[in-house]
Amino acid sequence: MKKFSPWVVLAGVLCTMTLLLRLQGRLWICACGYVLAWSSDINSANNSQHLFDPYAFTHVLHGFMFIAIVHLLWPRLSESGKIVGVLTLEALWEVIENSAFVIHRYRAETISIGYTGDTILNSFGDLLACALGAIVARRIGVVKTLLLGGAIEAILLFTIRDSLLLNIVMLIHPIDAIRVWQGGH
Repeated sequence: MKKFSPWVVLAGVLCTMTLLLRLQGRLWICACGYVLAWSSDINSANNSQHLFDPYAFTHVLHGFMFIAIVHLLWPRLSESGKIVGVLTLEALWEVIENSAFVIHRYRAETISIGYTGDTILNSFGDLLACALGAIVARRIGVVKTLLLGGAIEAILLFTIRDSLLLNIVMLIHPIDAIRVWQGGH
């Protein structure tokens, strides 16, 4: 049986992700009609609509976690196979994150009151951030990755009053005190 190149598999994963996002109603680019490489205001209509935003750093953290999971579950995969595994997990997350259920949950339980989902462009930016996280983690090792992950979480907490950990907590078991703090009250 012929073995597929990891990059052919990745192309299939990316096409499938794109199709599923479109079927969920995700726009290609921001409804505003223009594209920014970076949008810094998480409380604006531009959040999650352009290539990168502050939440891209949470996707770097996904890369840290997903490379650890892939390495633990499939240690014999080639390096390119591991990256494809990481990006497959991230693509799956992008589809789940942009489902009506999760969008509603974000709007109801987090500070993302006006969140309408990511554009496909933003989802690809998130995939790039995740790939960067996986590559960095492979290069710097476990201890430095954990330290860098902690630093990213702390910086996000101080700059946008949100982080990957808070995002998970607020989606699974919302805490009013956190929501109030995030709102700046």
